[in-house]
Amino acid sequence: METRPLGDTGHESSVLTYGTIALNYVEQERADAMVEEAVDAGVNHFDVAPTYGDAEVKLAPKLNEHRDEVFLGCKTQERTYYGAWGELHRSLDRLGVDEIDLYQFHAVTRYDELDAITGDYSPEMAQGDHDPGALRAFVEAKEEGLIDHIGLTSHGDPSLIRTAIKRIDELETVMFPFNYTLAAKDGPEYDYGSVLDLAEEEGLGTLCIKGFAKQPWPEDLPAEERPYDTWYEPYDTATELEECLRFALSHGMTSIPSAGDPELLPAILEAARNYEPMTEEERAELRERAGDNDSPVPAP
Repeated sequence: METRPLGDTGHESSVLTYGTIALNYVEQERADAMVEEAVDAGVNHFDVAPTYGDAEVKLAPKLNEHRDEVFLGCKTQERTYYGAWGELHRSLDRLGVDEIDLYQFHAVTRYDELDAITGDYSPEMAQGDHDPGALRAFVEAKEEGLIDHIGLTSHGDPSLIRTAIKRIDELETVMFPFNYTLAAKDGPEYDYGSVLDLAEEEGLGTLCIKGFAKQPWPEDLPAEERPYDTWYEPYDTATELEECLRFALSHGMTSIPSAGDPELLPAILEAARNYEPMTEEERAELRERAGDNDSPVPAP
């Protein structure tokens, strides 16, 4: 599988990142087999989070068998100094590792969250003594060798993500939405292309979330009746999944995390193994095709 430089981190990431939330929906035996299949296919970048059910625990056995082959990304939604320290140690324990390669501020969607992370005073976030913020915990953890690189993930407004990139000098990667449903729409709230441009200017690795998202699930469709365990209605045919992957990677994204449902993974792995760049004419055709789809990115 093709690899690309993950910004200035020094790591070469496979063009497909394994989204391990899929492990939450299967038993341990199948989880082990799924991880082996990904490693055998050439995937060397895995993404996990404590909010993904028991994915950390299910990843641990095979992760430790293949630790030298896997670049491990993990995340926290804690915004405070002590909260981030606590969740980092919990993830290390659940994963059974001594170090996480990429630790990320997860799902940052509001400016008050960004203020809390960086330790800037906010009356809404103040709880007694002023907290120095999760960023300081990340920096100290990096100094202690518990994490190697610092990143941020967001499905928020593009302007928020650009602000975060400019404010947090320590950032080395950024994960954000990018797909042809979004690219088909006009307006600054859909301009994730500008995030990609800024990230590349700053030497950041770029990870594409919602790359396989078609549109939101219909509001009248109960969660238990959805055919896939995903936060959005995905494209789901082999051809569509290949088009999604090729679209994002052809714009220069470093890597695209796989969709969360285990049933979609085999076709996505196959598409990543056979990746070929997409022409601008092909990209334009996809944008036109998706013009009537609603945005799969949650409203702030």
